[in-house]
Amino acid sequence: MFALPLSFSVMSAPTLTDFVLANTTLAPVPLVPEVLLHSAAEAMDLWELTHHDQPPFWAFPWAGGQALARHLLDNAGLVRDKKVFDLACGSGLVAIAAALAGADVVTANDIDPLALAAVQLNAAANGVTVGILGGDHLDSDAHGADVVLAGDVFYDAEITALVLPFLSRAAARGAVVLLGDPDRAHLPRDRFTACARYEVPVPLTLESTETRSATVWRA
Repeated sequence: MFALPLSFSVMSAPTLTDFVLANTTLAPVPLVPEVLLHSAAEAMDLWELTHHDQPPFWAFPWAGGQALARHLLDNAGLVRDKKVFDLACGSGLVAIAAALAGADVVTANDIDPLALAAVQLNAAANGVTVGILGGDHLDSDAHGADVVLAGDVFYDAEITALVLPFLSRAAARGAVVLLGDPDRAHLPRDRFTACARYEVPVPLTLESTETRSATVWRA
């Protein structure tokens, strides 16, 4: 395992890439085997290495993201020839699924530089092009995207309060807004319409269970 004491925010791109490669293995996603991701086998060790900067959300295929990626690949017309924005992209699973489904332009956004390094590696492993965008863009209009995607973003009340206005603005201007969520308590279900539901294999060490139910919602 490759550990570095420096803040990840000041690392060079090659160093970030090296860290991702040293702490993950390329493997198919359980619910979306068409997609390969650099994923961590041991959650707790990596969490300890990274949590002082950002938790390593990029290193695992979370249930909401898996459900949303599956939905996009099974319903490619949602994103085909469209401009797509993936909020809080983590590993890039959802962005990669959108690209595989025929999206014209896909942008993956995350505040964690390790996530952006992982997205680049994962996109290359799947033979697709995904643009990366760092920083907080919640005050934006999703850069004019036709489709806005977000998996597993309702994990606490504070994040929900920040994300909801962004998603609402995108929907109000006519963008298709699709979410993947595994029944987290902070999801405001009255604001969205359920589209599909999946039983998703998940890492036992993270979720304390081998499967979770996850729903794809539309604003």
